[in-house]
Amino acid sequence: MALNPTLTSLKHQARALLDEKRLADARHLLDTLCANHGGDAEIHEYLAQVLADLGRADEAIGHHREAIRLQPRYAEAHKNLAKALAARKQLGEAADCYRQAIEIAPDDAEAHCKLAAALFGQGRFLEDALQHCREAVRVDPRCAEAYTNLGRILHAQGKNEEGIEALWQAVRIAPNDSVLWRTLIFYLNYHAEYDQATIYDAHRRWGELQADPTVKPLLNNRYGNSPDPQRRLRIGYVSPDFRSHPVAHFIEPILAHHDHTAVETFCYAELAHVHIARSGADPVTERLKARADRWIETFGMSDQDLAQRIRADRIDILVDLAGHTANNRLTVFIHRPAPIQVTYLGYPNTTGLSSLDYRLTDTWADPQGQEAFYTERLVRLPQGFLCYAPPDYAPEVAASPARANGAITFGSFNALQKTTPEVIAVWARLLHALPGARLILKNRSWASGEQDRSSQEHYHGLFEQHGIGRARIELIGWQPSPADHLRMYGQIDIALDTFPYNGTTTTCEALWMGVPVITLAGDRHAGRVGVSLLTRAGLTESIAQTPEDYIKLAVQLAGNTERLGQLRARMRERMRNSPVCDGKTFVRALEDNYRALWVKWCEAAGARA
Repeated sequence: MALNPTLTSLKHQARALLDEKRLADARHLLDTLCANHGGDAEIHEYLAQVLADLGRADEAIGHHREAIRLQPRYAEAHKNLAKALAARKQLGEAADCYRQAIEIAPDDAEAHCKLAAALFGQGRFLEDALQHCREAVRVDPRCAEAYTNLGRILHAQGKNEEGIEALWQAVRIAPNDSVLWRTLIFYLNYHAEYDQATIYDAHRRWGELQADPTVKPLLNNRYGNSPDPQRRLRIGYVSPDFRSHPVAHFIEPILAHHDHTAVETFCYAELAHVHIARSGADPVTERLKARADRWIETFGMSDQDLAQRIRADRIDILVDLAGHTANNRLTVFIHRPAPIQVTYLGYPNTTGLSSLDYRLTDTWADPQGQEAFYTERLVRLPQGFLCYAPPDYAPEVAASPARANGAITFGSFNALQKTTPEVIAVWARLLHALPGARLILKNRSWASGEQDRSSQEHYHGLFEQHGIGRARIELIGWQPSPADHLRMYGQIDIALDTFPYNGTTTTCEALWMGVPVITLAGDRHAGRVGVSLLTRAGLTESIAQTPEDYIKLAVQLAGNTERLGQLRARMRERMRNSPVCDGKTFVRALEDNYRALWVKWCEAAGARA
């Protein structure tokens, strides 16, 4: 069939308008073309891209599908449909579309890279994801995103050394890409070979990359907040974790115990609507929502729009609860929407942003001298930096399994990234000291032996390097329900904390389920959370200062089954009555510190007037 030169010219014009982001003009032209040439796949694909940029995702997906119906071998349409589905968290269907694109165009590095991300996002198929990352790198050795995905997947498998090298390679390729730096700095927390100064410098580098002259007018605006030091405060909490998530165990006591005559709480919830729509209302979200004075959904809002909303709400103290963890809104804080800006709870390090004024911590997690490693000023809470709300679905504490097994079972349910070769070397020495003992490790990626056999082989291999056979190491996958997960603590006698990145929720869960925890005090916040929790639970005898001390404490406790039984029988009551679970006292201290920060700001505002 002869080409229509006029139609070809108009499509080129539409493509140019799309590339120039003249979306209204592009849509007008493409709507006209679609009405007159509805059988042209390329027109539908261009229109889909315009609609996607205009935020009309459903219509965009429809035109992607129509383009594919008209031209089944249209690789770009398959790839773009996959991107749209991935943005809606429909990762299984997105992966299928990427596979179709790759079948048509096997050397499309972007399609391989994005398919790897879709597979990884499902929490499984890690080996398939690795294969596609490596294929993307083969096709395009300068694909920084492929190296980033490779690093994330390797870390998820516990292959930390390979993972961090891939992430460094990504930032070497694209040294000014703040997204790549953010991924790198997150994973640096897991590596003992990087000292605090190096990790701090990397965070500061990310912060410097956020500098944007367009936000200066916002920074210079005067606040409309009344500088009355004694009035009711407006506290804004910004988080993606107002849902069934480990961090919610520490957010809920705060919202539950705030004195609403002294503070008004605003929750800025970065929750994916598509997730909620697919899985039904999250009961944790509903419970937290009921405890807040104001609840604002922020998903899909730009940084500037959210900053303007926060200003309109006249927030006095804005609190980031996520740091550099997934789906955070840290870059909103660059716009300075509140007079006082604080980071807290969800991330064990500095943000690297000069626009964050304070970081809430405690004297156990951040002793004096740590100030040099934060861009924020440290505020140490007297009751500890967090408070734990035990889940109501927790089963009863089980009897110590050593009684039935005749031997001690150690366990760690921490993330694989925290279970480094250095940690395994210490655990292997412990198992050599107690030849009858065994160790249980539990992780999400081990739900099925076929899904990630490589990771399991990797961990067995690490122990075998130290002479510990497979029979003594049990690898358990994710459990079908939170209650089943907690029930697994009934299979272990003593929990072993990781280092240099301690557990937080896992430590609280172990103690609540009656299981004592051995921790190693580190030189940074991530490695001192165990010190904070165990000190406040009255269990300082379980805090080691050296790896040798760690092994000694574990051996001594393992050899005293009577002491183990006593601890297990009384641990839940000990936790319930400790500062770790005393929400009311904790929040009074938190509010006192909020008030002190506010009074300080009011005094400064008065001096400026």
